[in-house]
Amino acid sequence: MKLIIVSGRSGSGKSTALHVLEDLGFYCIDNLPIGLLFPLTREATNQATPGRLGKMAVSIDARNLSGELANFEEIYRQLQETGVTVEVIFLDADEQSLLQRFHATRRKHPLSDDKTSLREAISYEKECLEPLSKLSDLYVNTTGMSMYELRDMIKQRVVGRKDQELALLFQSFGFKHGVPLDSDYVFDVRCLPNPYWDNSLRKFVGTDQPVIDFLEKEPASRKMIDDLTAFLDTWLPSFADSNRSYMTISIGCTGGQHRSVYVSEQLCEHFRQQYSNVQVRHTELPHLQSREEI
Repeated sequence: MKLIIVSGRSGSGKSTALHVLEDLGFYCIDNLPIGLLFPLTREATNQATPGRLGKMAVSIDARNLSGELANFEEIYRQLQETGVTVEVIFLDADEQSLLQRFHATRRKHPLSDDKTSLREAISYEKECLEPLSKLSDLYVNTTGMSMYELRDMIKQRVVGRKDQELALLFQSFGFKHGVPLDSDYVFDVRCLPNPYWDNSLRKFVGTDQPVIDFLEKEPASRKMIDDLTAFLDTWLPSFADSNRSYMTISIGCTGGQHRSVYVSEQLCEHFRQQYSNVQVRHTELPHLQSREEI
């Protein structure tokens, strides 16, 4: 059987991820006590015909007993020894985004009380969930991500991935906004000629033909893409051979509008010829996405 454990801080999108998995045929349980993982998987594996229990997804959060959270690494190892395929997806967002989400919905944080402020509860929750975070197969920072983007990411990267297949995400970003926390590799392309300084190109982005034409005329652009492609061609198979399931490759320029977008698109196009699960995401181009909050 396959078990997906969805965890993360409250407000980061766990419910959205679990709903997607449920829609795609997983038997889902929200806020499962860690101590019930063994009885649950045992019930599923003991059935002659597992049926819906053959694919399960459970949400685990900081409302679990602190001792069980601290022992999660041992529980995780024991689950794997039973023959269950376990994947951990950890969702998170920056503190300011979580604060804004709670204020917008007026929900009460599960760890806050008359002695613990919302900010303190959010910080403490991060500490409690560290054992799950460090074992995550896929870490997703949902800061600035819409509900639709998160749904698509879960559908394509998690459910759309064949077993033992490496799922790749190329994402562009702007260094002035900070490096994405979910990056496995970060490449800096700020050394390439910047279309921003051409007033006729400033209104366009890296997916628009005028910017593409500008960068394709620059030998440094082709050299950069060729070198990055050669590096990833060499090392991605090693990650796949070591049972790595997900890789997030972040490409950064100054503002995340032109060069990083163009390079990410080029790399995505190349690796889609070799891998069946490849996505591209442009973190600084929100106008291309619906912005409904998670």
